[in-house]
Amino acid sequence: MSTGIKNGKQHTFNICISLLLFLFVVISSVAASDNGPKTEGKWVIVIDPGHGGKDPGAVGSFSFEKNINLAIALRTGEYLQANLKNVKVIYTRDDDSTVDLRERPKIANKNNADLFISIHSNWAKSKSVTGAETYIMGLAKNEANLEVAMKENEVLLREDDHSTKYQGFDPKSPESYIIFSLTQNLYQKQSSELASKVQTEFSERVNRNDRGVQQAGFWVLFNTTMPAVLIETGFITNLGEEKYLNSTEGQDYLASAIYRACREYINDIESKSGIPAGASQDNGSKPNMGSVDADSSNELLFMVQVSASGTRTEIKPENFNGLKDISEIYTEPRYRYATGRFTDYSEAVKYRKQVESVYPGAFVIAVKGNKILPLHQALEQKRKK
Repeated sequence: MSTGIKNGKQHTFNICISLLLFLFVVISSVAASDNGPKTEGKWVIVIDPGHGGKDPGAVGSFSFEKNINLAIALRTGEYLQANLKNVKVIYTRDDDSTVDLRERPKIANKNNADLFISIHSNWAKSKSVTGAETYIMGLAKNEANLEVAMKENEVLLREDDHSTKYQGFDPKSPESYIIFSLTQNLYQKQSSELASKVQTEFSERVNRNDRGVQQAGFWVLFNTTMPAVLIETGFITNLGEEKYLNSTEGQDYLASAIYRACREYINDIESKSGIPAGASQDNGSKPNMGSVDADSSNELLFMVQVSASGTRTEIKPENFNGLKDISEIYTEPRYRYATGRFTDYSEAVKYRKQVESVYPGAFVIAVKGNKILPLHQALEQKRKK
């Protein structure tokens, strides 16, 4: 058999494995999103200190990445909870314990988190490399980004029965990363906005070398169902930066930068919600006029969500930047407001581009019977019809 045929069969096999992995992720995400505690009226932020326990992460000249990540994560959570009364912080780990890679996003999904922040320290072959960078989910655009993702994903190889758990995904094989091209990252825009704010704080307020916002295929980001970022706070392989990352002052500055970025992100989202100060709000049990009526229709619709709030808002154009076609969907503990009703997903995507002129953070959702479905599940239902 020729080498070309062998390579072709291997490539087809890799794609099949990736498709199976994709279906596994979808099923897992749907199951995870249906359960979990609710936190009424608060932003839930899940902070994930990378590595831990039997996994040290990157190793410097005198320190382990896992300890740096935990210290910065705990300090970030302290800043958030002390200064933002509308925020609840949940950690994937708060001590030197081992948490499987697939369990980290599950914690966020089960708690209906609004933001997921994974904190790491970087590694490079060259000891002269310095700086901080923040990643969002996506295909790596260069070899360096792919190497970072591979190194972070390699942690799953330490887990028992990892081949079964991750459906044959090989973090060391570039072919395995085709999985990340098979699904739309629904929160890429919001994740990018948060990542940009983190990098701005790092460079302007903490004076770190700005390596910018990057994207790559991180398993921990791929499985989240909310805006998510992975922060590489600095290079443990550079002696000067390693000392900074281990210092109380350095950890405090980096944590405060992440806190300020989250604060600015939350303020921006709430200011863009279209709910002006003093707007009439209704906390009663009767549905707003214009709400999606679960009793009259069980049709699967695609809509464009423009805002969400812990309290109800009267549906009128002046409360939604002039938009008239607004519907309310209640998903405890938030009231979500969406516009447009489409049976075709592509039409909803086109409409979202129009709505973005007044709501930059707008995104497409799937609604059936007054309930929001995971978009992957909705598209699969449409495909089977």
